[in-house]
Amino acid sequence: METYLILKTVHIIGAILFLGNIIITGWWKFMANRTGNPVIIGFAQRQVTLTDFVFTAGGSAILFVAGIANILLYDISITTNWIMWGLGLFTLSGIIWGVILIPIQIKQAREAKQFTADTVISEQYWKRELQWYIYGITATILPVISVLFMVMKPS
Repeated sequence: METYLILKTVHIIGAILFLGNIIITGWWKFMANRTGNPVIIGFAQRQVTLTDFVFTAGGSAILFVAGIANILLYDISITTNWIMWGLGLFTLSGIIWGVILIPIQIKQAREAKQFTADTVISEQYWKRELQWYIYGITATILPVISVLFMVMKPS
């Protein structure tokens, strides 16, 4: 099989891991929060933090390395419109994730370790949760648009 196709396949698998995890993470947290049960909310929060490090970071690394490898191996200009936009949106999502979302998740996971059935979850936790959703939705929409650029390849 041609190297380009192998790298493209790896790139797509990275995109599936990355987008799949960030989309299901929001759903997982939303459904856990709906229970109102601090034990379930705490468990979900800790798992969200763990899976983000494993699948979101892992998927994004696979996605990035395979994409850049194809650009370099096949002498594709990084200033090609669809690559520039796709990479730019992906990078912006990564910045939001690294600068805003991960610190929020770490704080929430630390607090969630203490949750018991009798815990009254703090207002600060819920404020962070709202911020997490607002920035998380933004950080999810950006790579979805990036996928559109990568597939449609507009000039």
